Amino acid sequence: MPQRPNFLVILADDLGFSDLGAFGGEIATSHLDALANNGLRLTDFHTAPTCSPTRSMLLTGTDHHIAGIGTMAEALTPELIGKPGYEGYLNDRVVALPELLREAGYQTLMSGKWHLGLTAELAPHARGFERSFSLLPGAANHYGFEPTYDEHTPGLLKSTPALYIEDDTFVDELPKDFYSSDAFGDKLLQYLKERDQTRPFFAYLPFSAPHWPLQAPADIVEKYRGRYDAGPEVLRLERLEKLKALGLIEPDVEPHPLIELTAQWDALSVEQKQISARAMEVYAAMVERMDWNIGRVVDYLRQQGQLDNTFILFMSDNGAEGALLEAFPKFGPELMTYLNQHYDNSLDNIGRANSYVWYGPSWAQVATAPSRLFKAFTTEGGIRVPALLHYPQLPLKGQISHGFGTVMDITPTLLDLAGVRHPGKHWRGKPVAPLRGKSWLGFLSGETAQVHDEHTVTGWELFGRRAIRQGSWKAVWIPGPVGPATWQLYDLASDPGEIHDLALKQPDKLSTLIGHWQQYVEETGVILSASPFQPD
Repeated sequence: MPQRPNFLVILADDLGFSDLGAFGGEIATSHLDALANNGLRLTDFHTAPTCSPTRSMLLTGTDHHIAGIGTMAEALTPELIGKPGYEGYLNDRVVALPELLREAGYQTLMSGKWHLGLTAELAPHARGFERSFSLLPGAANHYGFEPTYDEHTPGLLKSTPALYIEDDTFVDELPKDFYSSDAFGDKLLQYLKERDQTRPFFAYLPFSAPHWPLQAPADIVEKYRGRYDAGPEVLRLERLEKLKALGLIEPDVEPHPLIELTAQWDALSVEQKQISARAMEVYAAMVERMDWNIGRVVDYLRQQGQLDNTFILFMSDNGAEGALLEAFPKFGPELMTYLNQHYDNSLDNIGRANSYVWYGPSWAQVATAPSRLFKAFTTEGGIRVPALLHYPQLPLKGQISHGFGTVMDITPTLLDLAGVRHPGKHWRGKPVAPLRGKSWLGFLSGETAQVHDEHTVTGWELFGRRAIRQGSWKAVWIPGPVGPATWQLYDLASDPGEIHDLALKQPDKLSTLIGHWQQYVEETGVILSASPFQPD
């Protein structure tokens, strides 16, 4: 029997499409670039619009409305609580990939952000991971710094009583030198060194970087000092040219215009420009440090002679984060007052443990160009992400695929490579959801020209924002104030920026897609409701 492959699935949190060097960025990501240049880069790979929905799809191969994350747990409204598919955690209607791989003899290891349940009963060890060190909620201070909470603390800044858990035991105290990316790299390396060498492994490394708050080691931030002083639009054009030179986008692509949700760069004061540029410098340092930790894991596998037999997948969990947190009602009106009282966001302190900043919509649109908008939207900027595969057993070196793919394809692909069959609709005496994704194995081995043909239909919904795609045709419904609150139609083959609405010119095509949308709602149990994340 041929040796079964190991798996290493690496997830970045809110990484933009063009942040990595191999995807057109200026950030130093030599380790990921090496994997990309010796593997396969995917330019039309799609996730959900935000993190926890994507994570549920990655680990189950089905839609997040089925898996329990119909909306993010943080966004559950009274009318959604208790509804099937809106549990706010990975539910029992699905079987998770680590459960199936562990059952088939794999050692299952995880180190990183979970975001699929906040209690020990819902933690990774309860869903198939033999060893796990996890950040349970969606975000936390990367240095473990937590100010005192009081009645004025904005809702989403209040952490759960225990942020981290190892296996089934909550971590009471983090080490003094804690930094999230380093800790996740350290712990996965520990698990790999302690593992049962007679069994193949499935290792899951989901970082919480570069999710806000933007924080990184000062020496790495210093390397980017001044790099972003010219502002977002200059960097955006620079990256677009690099994307074209790398063959990742067409030379004649029409990028979606920058949507000005804040004051234009030239209208900012000198101090405002300095603070904005510093936030981007810290963001870049976070990405570089994440890459360094990935390099440590890859180097270990190489030293152990395991790299050639390890299927590595790297991806982001959604588009770049462009939110203006101060505009979100969920954070409450006291956000800025609270931050001013408990954090030091002065220019020289930005990026340290006791700072708390984000970089906003303009820098996010640098990373999502030529696409429209960013994280939390069902436009391409929110759901098209960088992804790469590295597996020397397959002829992938230096290739680029422009074929459509979805995060739901990962579970069936890894099961296929492992020689494990998904149980279908029943597992261990209970009903479970079947796969909605499709294995890439035939495509990766050269047996088929594509994974999904022009008839494949894929739907998206989150926070009332909707999309449905068949082939290159995509219909999008974005509520106000950012969208027109009506269905728009785009041909992504000629208009990847979603600029030219063809709804009036192609009414039959739009009608067909809306029919597919209604079927998607019926199949997945989508409940359309007002979004608590929608700015007033």
